[in-house]
Amino acid sequence: MAVDLSSTYFELFALPQTFQVDLELLDARYRDLQRTVHPDRFVNATDQERRLSMQQATRINEGYRTLRDPLKRGRYLLELRGYSFDDEHHTTSDAAFLMEQMELREALAEVRGADDPFSILAGIMDRIAADFDDLTGELEVRLDNVDEDGSAADTLVKMQFFRRLNEEAQELEAALEDELD
Repeated sequence: MAVDLSSTYFELFALPQTFQVDLELLDARYRDLQRTVHPDRFVNATDQERRLSMQQATRINEGYRTLRDPLKRGRYLLELRGYSFDDEHHTTSDAAFLMEQMELREALAEVRGADDPFSILAGIMDRIAADFDDLTGELEVRLDNVDEDGSAADTLVKMQFFRRLNEEAQELEAALEDELD
């Protein structure tokens, strides 16, 4: 089975080009595609066949990671619609959102001095996850309305903030666990 390297990720996995993705179906199709083109199956093939297998496996992996992640999937959908991102300059001017980010960052900075840092950190991480999930739902609605690509992009920027905050919280959690050892 040859993989069309010029197809969209949605076409590659035979999925509708929508934000809502059946993750179980995506997982199953990923495994099927990988089984078909995995480089291990081509160890005795020609150099060209091995290269093609590697390119196809790479394309499948990239597509899978993109469609599996709501942030990457939303961005990809906007890019398919012709919306281009400038990561360095695309930000949000939502004052309430920016204030919440500052508060969460301050709360993370104060975790180490808390009596029960793991409990405080768990609460912060729960809040980050809930806000990320809320934004994911908002993104789905905005992407369903093609006229709202700019609003969807703003929602993606907010999701990126929460993704970074979550990574910082996870790093802090790991550091706290290391300090216990």
